[in-house]
Amino acid sequence: MHHSLLLHISTSLLFSISLFLSTIFSTMSSFSVRFLSSPPLSSPPPQITRLSATPATPATPATSVSPAVAPAEVEVDSGRLEPRVEERDGFWVLKEKFRQGINPPEKVKLEKEPMKLFMEGGIQELAKMSVEEIDKVKLTKDDIDVRLKWLGLFHRRKHQYGRFMMRLKLPNGVTTSAQTRYLASVIRKYGKDGCADVTTRQNWQIRGVVLSDVPEILKGLAEVGLTSLQSGMDNVRNPVGNPLAGIDPQEIVDTRPYTNLLSQFITANSRGNPTITNLPRKWNVCVVGSHDLFEHPHINDLAYMPATKDGKFGFNLLVGGFFSPKRCAEAIPLDAWVSVDDVIPVCKAILETYRDLGTRGNRQKTRMMWLIDELGIEVFRSEVEKRMPEQKLERASAEELVEKQWERRDYLGVHPQRQEGLSYVGLHIPVGRVQADDMDELARLADEYGTGELRLTVEQNIIIPNIENSKLDALLKEPLLGDKFSPEPSILMKGLVACTGNQFCGQAIIETKARALKVTEEVERLVSVTGPVRMHWTGCPNTCGQVQVADIGFMGCMTRDENGKPCEGVDVYLGGRIGSDSHLGEVYKKSVPCKNLVPLVVDILISQFGAVSREREEAED
Repeated sequence: MHHSLLLHISTSLLFSISLFLSTIFSTMSSFSVRFLSSPPLSSPPPQITRLSATPATPATPATSVSPAVAPAEVEVDSGRLEPRVEERDGFWVLKEKFRQGINPPEKVKLEKEPMKLFMEGGIQELAKMSVEEIDKVKLTKDDIDVRLKWLGLFHRRKHQYGRFMMRLKLPNGVTTSAQTRYLASVIRKYGKDGCADVTTRQNWQIRGVVLSDVPEILKGLAEVGLTSLQSGMDNVRNPVGNPLAGIDPQEIVDTRPYTNLLSQFITANSRGNPTITNLPRKWNVCVVGSHDLFEHPHINDLAYMPATKDGKFGFNLLVGGFFSPKRCAEAIPLDAWVSVDDVIPVCKAILETYRDLGTRGNRQKTRMMWLIDELGIEVFRSEVEKRMPEQKLERASAEELVEKQWERRDYLGVHPQRQEGLSYVGLHIPVGRVQADDMDELARLADEYGTGELRLTVEQNIIIPNIENSKLDALLKEPLLGDKFSPEPSILMKGLVACTGNQFCGQAIIETKARALKVTEEVERLVSVTGPVRMHWTGCPNTCGQVQVADIGFMGCMTRDENGKPCEGVDVYLGGRIGSDSHLGEVYKKSVPCKNLVPLVVDILISQFGAVSREREEAED
């Protein structure tokens, strides 16, 4: 076999996958199919190089997380493998014999199928009612607090009563100027209540939405090729891919076709796919296309890892990675390889295995890794294999394409693309927060200097691709890049991530975004760092800010100050790593009052990250 080969996503491949999707969709609805826009596939195919023939040894995990190794094989009673759900009238419901001891969200699903709010138009009637009227009846109260999450709508009952956050589906983080302008127009009408966030899954979330506007917003989203469907609760989250897909000179494979197909399968082309909307919990998926592992495969329920086998391109599979308040686990090998033809079938098979066999009791023990632990990886794998079209699953390939010894690159700033004469510019979006005017300006820059496209990243930043080199100087002089969204932020700001915090989120214990910026600014005045340090903030143990993958992580809690008075605090995590030697961090110090954080962070940076005190730096000068 040659040392390199070219991947070409042929017309026959796309046809075969589309045919598979069409077969699934045709069983669910007679609606007309409106495909979300996919990137053009006519550009030169990326070069695939076999870089390693030996699988990496998993990093030794911190004691606070589950090890990234397969669980020991266990004896499984055949009765345990009976599916717990069944199909009724086009929807999947929990069988009566398995309804003992189920958790409250499962009861809400049984009382009324959430997808009917979208697929049978229930949202239209709900939107005509006031929130106060809705609150008088348990069924409709559960609609706005729980079931609407199947439509990507999250009621901010605690901090913004009657207002909703809307989460979109944005496969691979690719968005257009038209989509960005539309979202800006939605949030602008809500004044101070309206804003948007770039999320840690390459996604847009918009805030301030009121229920009466939802039918019109859903219509507007469809017109610009967006959907919010199946983006909350027990559904598949936004498919993550390489933010530099198709433009990176060193990419392994363009992930956009795969993430688009995954998103189209998951939502049945925005019509709703009820075969996978009754999962035991949420489920994350990513497709890796870079040696940098920008996609963070080790924290996804399913990660596609590029690998060749017998001269054919495909993916090895990792499964089970997740974060939760009670447990964090790194993804483990499924010991399976699939060709590109089976990207969708294997996703479907894994989801159906989880849907059919996952437990639905203690909500903290229902993520997919708990099922893998219970069954053992080989039994879990055999159940996936049973659900493949030909009931066959090949063993993993040793011909992995991700280079293990790879220094993670920085995508912020100006970088040449693989297309001659073009560059991309990565912009730092402080803690991911943008306002309507910011979004309009970003859309203008994408149109004027690029091709009307923006790329979102899991670090809450934005990339403008396809900029002619002759236009770079003018773009870099734009006021937005000088005032707000710098392509060259300070080292500590560059690696800063923060979840929503208690400004909007009812589960958050502390305020995060403004505090993260303030603490970082104060620390930067006291010390100088020379290398990248990633600092993540999360408002509660749900860890949406992913503190376990950060060099330094801050998880919100309530504590007491030196006078014994209650105050906002954090548990501090250290040691998270990303990339080929991925490793989840562990608790360094618990219950630190937020007001005492700056000196602690300064000490950590000096003792463990080689930072130098500004006073010492000035004295040496």
